[in-house]
Amino acid sequence: MKTVALVIIDVQKGFDDPSWGSRNNPQAEARIELLLSTWRKNSQPIIHVQHCSLESNSPLRPDQPGNEFKDEARPMAGEKQLTKTVNSAFIGTDLEEYLRSCAIESLVIVGLTTDHCVSTTTRMAGNLGFKVSLVSDATATFDRRGNDGTHYSASDIHNIHLASLDGEFCVVRTTEQVLSELASNI
Repeated sequence: MKTVALVIIDVQKGFDDPSWGSRNNPQAEARIELLLSTWRKNSQPIIHVQHCSLESNSPLRPDQPGNEFKDEARPMAGEKQLTKTVNSAFIGTDLEEYLRSCAIESLVIVGLTTDHCVSTTTRMAGNLGFKVSLVSDATATFDRRGNDGTHYSASDIHNIHLASLDGEFCVVRTTEQVLSELASNI
C-alpha cells in the first residue's frame, strides 16, 4: 500500500471562541475524526500541527486553554506532533525533513482555517513537490470583512481558496473520495 500521510492542521479549541465569527462546514471536525480513525486503522502516518500564536490576544497562545487540540483530533502516542507560530507548517518545523526521511510523497491535508494555515501549508507542500489532496469538507474558515468594509461569507472564502488551490498546488477532494481512494489502495 502506498504511504499517505494525514496532516491535521490547527484543530484546536481556540477556534470555538466566538470572536472568530460565523464559520462554514460545521461538520468538518466530524469528518476529520472519521479520516483520523481510518488512518489509525490502516496504520498510515498521521501528523498533528498545533498553532502556538505569538499574538497577545489570541486564544491559540500556548498559555491559553484554546491552544489544546479538540477532542476529535487529539493525538495518540506515537503520532507525529509539531508546533508552529506562522501559517505554514513547513516554516520553523521539521515537517519537510520528517516527510522526506519517511519517504512520504503524498499528503492529505485537513484542518483550520482554509484561507490561512491550510492554504499556506498546501501551497508550500505543492511547491516542495509533494502530491497533495486537500479535503474540502474537512476544512473550514470564518466570515471576513474586507478593507473596504465588504462582508465575505465563510463559504465564499472557503470555496474561492479551494478553487485557487485545486489543480495548481493540490487536488481538492471530499472525505468520501479520499476514503474510497484509500480503500482501493489497501
